[in-house]
Amino acid sequence: MKFLVSQFSYFLSDPQAKRNLSALRTYLLFLLGLMVVYTVVFHVLMLTVEGQRHSWLTGFYWTMTVMSTLGFGDITFHTDIGRAFSLIVLLSGVFLLLIMLPFAFIRYFYAPWLEAQIRAKAPRRLPPEVAGHVIITRSDSITNGLLRKLRFNHIPYVILESDPVVATQLHEDGLSVVAGEVDDPATYKAVNIGKARLVLANDEDPVNTNILLTARSLNEQVPIIAIADEEDSLDIFSLSGATYPLPLKKKLGEQLATRVSAGTRAVHEVGRFKDLVIVEFLVHDSPMSGRSLRDARLREQTGINVVGIWEGGHLHPVRPDQPLADTSVPVAIGTGEQVERLRQLLENPESRQHAVLVIGGGKVGRSAARALRERGIRVHLLDRDPELRELLEPYCDHLTIGDAADRATIDRAGIGEVDAVALTTNDDAQNIHLAVYCRRLQPQLNIVSRITRERNIEAIYRAGADFVLSYASLGCEYIVAYLLGREPVMVGEGAEFYSVQLPGSLADKTLAESGIGARTGLVVIAVETPGETLTNPPASTRLTSGARLLMLGTNQQRERFNELFS
Repeated sequence: MKFLVSQFSYFLSDPQAKRNLSALRTYLLFLLGLMVVYTVVFHVLMLTVEGQRHSWLTGFYWTMTVMSTLGFGDITFHTDIGRAFSLIVLLSGVFLLLIMLPFAFIRYFYAPWLEAQIRAKAPRRLPPEVAGHVIITRSDSITNGLLRKLRFNHIPYVILESDPVVATQLHEDGLSVVAGEVDDPATYKAVNIGKARLVLANDEDPVNTNILLTARSLNEQVPIIAIADEEDSLDIFSLSGATYPLPLKKKLGEQLATRVSAGTRAVHEVGRFKDLVIVEFLVHDSPMSGRSLRDARLREQTGINVVGIWEGGHLHPVRPDQPLADTSVPVAIGTGEQVERLRQLLENPESRQHAVLVIGGGKVGRSAARALRERGIRVHLLDRDPELRELLEPYCDHLTIGDAADRATIDRAGIGEVDAVALTTNDDAQNIHLAVYCRRLQPQLNIVSRITRERNIEAIYRAGADFVLSYASLGCEYIVAYLLGREPVMVGEGAEFYSVQLPGSLADKTLAESGIGARTGLVVIAVETPGETLTNPPASTRLTSGARLLMLGTNQQRERFNELFS
C-alpha cells in the first residue's frame, strides 16, 4: 500500500501527468455533457412525437444503452424522426465511447501510470552505509568492461542516470544505479559522495566541467578522473578540480603508434609494475626471426622472461621449441637492465627508416601520427575530408585527401611504400573493410587498428589486423590502474592483469607445485605479501596464506583459475 501511494504521489507530481489528466478530464466532461443533451432531446421527442412520458433517469438510461451499443430494446422509438435520432446517438456512441474513450484513457492515464510505476522503481539514493565506491556519471562504452573489473576487485560502484526509465532497466539488469541529474548537488549527496573512493566524469567535455565543479563543491578530497575528448579541455578540467584529466583519444593514438613503430624500435614498453618492465618486441627484421626461444637462449643472454606470444590477435602460452614467425610478437617481463640488454640484442644497425600509413585524420589518427613522427618514422596520412587539409599537414610527411577504399587514392597515399598501416577511423565497419583491403593489396603489411565495440574485435582480426586496441579497454585499464595504485599496462585486447587473493587450496605450495601456469596458462609476475612484493618470482617461491598474486592472462584463463582453485 505504501509503495502504491508513493507511485501515485510521484505520478501526480509530474507536470506532464497533470496535463494529461486535465486533457482526460476535459474529454470526460464533454462526453457527459453530450449525454445530457441526448437525454433532453430524448424527452422532447418522446413527449411531442411519440406521445410517451418517461423519467429523467430513464432518458439517461436509454442514452447509455444506445451509445454503448447494448440496445436492450425495452425502450424504442416508433417514428422515423425518433429512429433517425437513435442512429445519431448510436454512431456518436461508437466513435466517442468505443473508440475515443479507450484511446484517451490509455493515452492520458494508463500509459503514463505504467511509466510512473517504472520511474518510481528507479533507486533514488544509496544506502547510507555504502562507502569506498566509485561514482560513474554515465553509462557508456567503457562502463561494461569497467564494471567487470570493479566486481573482480570487489570495488563497489554506482551509475548515475538522469532518465528514471533507463535507471529502472539498469537496476533490473542487476546494476547499481541511482536516478538523478549529474549537475544536481542532491544527486551526489544521495550517492554518498563524502564516502566515495572515486568519481568518474565520463560525459561530454562541457558536462564534465559542470560535474567537476558540482562534485568538488561537496567533497574537496575525493579523487576525480575526467575523460577529455579534446586536449584543450585538460587545463579546464584541472582548474575545475579534476585529480586526473584523462585524454583517452590521445592515449589511444599513442598506444597504436607504439605497435607500428617496430621498424626503428624493436622493443616497446607497454607497462610497469614495481621494478618490472613489461615489453613487447617484434620478431620481424630481428635476429629472432625463424628461431625458437630455446635456440636463441634469450633468458640466458638477457635475463628477460618471455611470458606469452601474440599470434593472429591472440595471446598464446610460450612454446620454447617452436620457431617464431615474422608476425609473432612476444611479451616479456624483466628489470630495466634486462630490457636494455634485450634491446641491444635485437637492435639491427642496418635497419632502414620505415614509413607508416595512417588512415583517418581524427583525434586518434593525429595523435598516432604525432607519436610516430616523434620517433623518427615517416608518416603518410590519408583522410577523406578536404576541409581538414590545413589541420593535417603538420602531422605528416605526405598527405592524401580521398576515399581509402578507392584503389587510385590508396596508391597515391603510398600503400606500396609503407611497412605498416594504422586504421584510426571511428567507424568499426570501415576499419574492418579497410583491413581486408590493405591485407589483400600488401600481404606483408603490419596492420594495427582501433575498434569501438568489443563485439567487432574478432571480426577485424579475421579481416587481417595484427593488433587491435579499443577505446573502451584502454579507458578501463587507466581507470582501474589508478584505483589500484599501479601503472597502466596495455598488453592488448583480451589480455589483462589480475590481482587475486591466494586461494586456500594453494597455501604453503611452491609456485611450481601450484600448477597455475601449466593448468590455466596464467603467468604469475608478482607475489605480494604484507611484508614485501616479490616480482618475477622463481618456480621455487613458496606461496603463503594471505598473499596476493599478480597474474597476466586472458578472461578465459582467469575463469579457468577460478574453477580450479577458488
